[in-house]
Amino acid sequence: MSPQPPPSSLTKPHQNTLPDFIFSAFHLFVFYSPFKPTSNFNPRRRFSNFPIMPLTTTKTPAVNHHRFATPQSLSDWLRPRLPSDSFAAWGTRPGTKNIHNLWLELADGETSLADSTPPVRTLEVVVVRVRDHKDRILIESHQLLSNGDVRNRNRPLSEKMKPNETVEAAVVRAVKEELGSIFKDCCGDDEDVVRIVPNSYSSKVEERVSVSYPGLPACYVLHTVDAIVDGLPDCEFCTEEGEEYGDLGGKEGGEGAVSCKKHYWKWVDSDTVSS
Repeated sequence: MSPQPPPSSLTKPHQNTLPDFIFSAFHLFVFYSPFKPTSNFNPRRRFSNFPIMPLTTTKTPAVNHHRFATPQSLSDWLRPRLPSDSFAAWGTRPGTKNIHNLWLELADGETSLADSTPPVRTLEVVVVRVRDHKDRILIESHQLLSNGDVRNRNRPLSEKMKPNETVEAAVVRAVKEELGSIFKDCCGDDEDVVRIVPNSYSSKVEERVSVSYPGLPACYVLHTVDAIVDGLPDCEFCTEEGEEYGDLGGKEGGEGAVSCKKHYWKWVDSDTVSS
């Protein structure tokens, strides 16, 4: 008679031991205990504290820590890493930016580049959905650039965030820089005209090829809030922006950057704007 095969592990008798019982009880406690999130919300504050997301939900290549002394050194580093026809379109295709713009973004800490081929441009952006009493949202329809190009936008007010900047500080700065010329003479301090709608914060990560820099993949970490801004016209209007890059725009290497001179705004029904 041939020997019988050993019993399968699927039919192996279970040994009811005390350690197994304790482990099972602990396992159930960990996975079925209710989760109690903490909150830093303070109803007396005009602004809420917002959680800042990691730069991406997946593993990304290492961030490039090279210091590019000039736009030319940045161009030399990028050229072999990008499609030649795409790189040639920077600053020449209508609505695009040039190597001076990217160099200024890196110098100001607004953007990082992954040391990969092609490099990935990562930046955090605050999106401000400005609302009015008619349940409309303010949309930037287009921009007039310093080189005469018109750049279509069709999106809510948005601004690249500075290093270590909070969402609430970025909201105030974005409103000041892009809408400030319309109310600066009548409404006093910028913080007094901006009110963030409580519990309106959301965040997400979008990965796509940059419109500003053709051929350069980008990872956008978007921090979105709804806000009320006092003193805005009830119809379509235009605002002028000061020096977009501040002191950096005047430094050697930054003078060739394309900047935004005018923003054109319109109100649209809130249900026509994607979240």
